[in-house]
Amino acid sequence: MLRQLAAARPHDPFPRYGLAMELAKREDHEAVAVFESLLSDHPAYVPSYLMFGNLLLGRGERARAAEVLDRGIEAASAAGDAHALGELQSARAELP
Repeated sequence: MLRQLAAARPHDPFPRYGLAMELAKREDHEAVAVFESLLSDHPAYVPSYLMFGNLLLGRGERARAAEVLDRGIEAASAAGDAHALGELQSARAELP
């Protein structure tokens, strides 16, 4: 159902975010591709950065997680989203 909704609404980032989150919850490797596609098409969709960074961190991809979190910090700053910015900065500070 989430796949169909995401396909039907390509200009809306939320259905694809929901799909990525569901895939991540199931530990499906496709989650990475969905998050990458989401960020490519909707770079201003701030919630995806923290979740994607956490997914990558859980997979042991520290350098890639740091890069995603850095991009998220930029996106949150540009959006004026102080709450997300704080969460992203905290997550990034925990990485070496």
